[in-house]
Amino acid sequence: MASVEANDSSDEEVGEENWIFYKDRPGWADVTPVEQDDGPHPVVAIAYSDRFKDVFDYFRAVLLNGEKSERAFKLTTDALDFNPGNYTVWHYRRLILQELKKDLWAEVAFSREIIEEHPKNYQVWNHRRILIEWLQDPKHELRFVEIILSRDAKNYHAWQHRQWALKTFQIWDDELLYVESLLEEDIRNNSAWNQRHFVISNTTQYTPEVLRVEVDFAKDAIRTAVHNESPWNYLKGILSQELESDTPMYTYPGIQEFVENLLGREEGLQAPEKSSYLHSFHLDLIESELEEKQWSEDQKGKKHSLLDSASSICTTLANQIDPIRKNYWNYRNRSLRIKCGDGNEQTNNKT
Repeated sequence: MASVEANDSSDEEVGEENWIFYKDRPGWADVTPVEQDDGPHPVVAIAYSDRFKDVFDYFRAVLLNGEKSERAFKLTTDALDFNPGNYTVWHYRRLILQELKKDLWAEVAFSREIIEEHPKNYQVWNHRRILIEWLQDPKHELRFVEIILSRDAKNYHAWQHRQWALKTFQIWDDELLYVESLLEEDIRNNSAWNQRHFVISNTTQYTPEVLRVEVDFAKDAIRTAVHNESPWNYLKGILSQELESDTPMYTYPGIQEFVENLLGREEGLQAPEKSSYLHSFHLDLIESELEEKQWSEDQKGKKHSLLDSASSICTTLANQIDPIRKNYWNYRNRSLRIKCGDGNEQTNNKT
């Protein structure tokens, strides 16, 4: 973080190679450093460097005295250079910012420097969020997060910050286009799929027309990459959560045919080449039909046929397609028999 140190116009400003300890700086002669107290017998003593101990001994002194000055502010910069995840330093820095009425946009720029060097540091993201709340101006936030995500598309802290900015300041206009650009770049970007659901849930919501569009969007993505878990999760999520409570998933127009076509496309493939997500979704459709209604006596044949199909899918998944989760699929098989059987099903499957 040499660029941060370069912003210090103090006479005591030095490069890293010419570091002057705070204990040797004339401007700090009036301060008595406070050493870290780990007790008389620390279990695991950390071997801090001399520079680290020097900076934090003086920071503890400043904190204890409640000093909110320009030199204390510059001291927090050095402390964060050593440990950018220290909550107390960030908190005290904010108190100084307010006390001295510092330029908050300069501090936003400082937070960017830290984030670019430590993009998965929660404390600096939290600091930036508080700054934007104080400023009530998110004009840089979406573009800034895009830059961070371009380096790591699954950075949880960046996504969390973006969602906060979108929802707090209601700046949704181009967000779905941004998400679509991410998915065009990488259809397997699970974070982008999650963001798509977040945006729609907070804007148009899943009206019947929107749901139709989103189901088609997910189906197209699945046809492109049937082994990609993300669009399968999205499709199942919106069908199971967004349909009316009296509309079971298996009745959604075209969904059965979609699955049957994909299953037909898999004919002739060896088990490892088949999509576990396709067969799992097929199982979910059958389960939704089994749970939909009370079965009359003359429908028992169909019910048993569906239950046998579900059991067959579980067995195939457990033994051939997805054996790493064999215990789960066997459990699912037993649970279906117990839940959807006629009482005597509990002993039918002891796999």
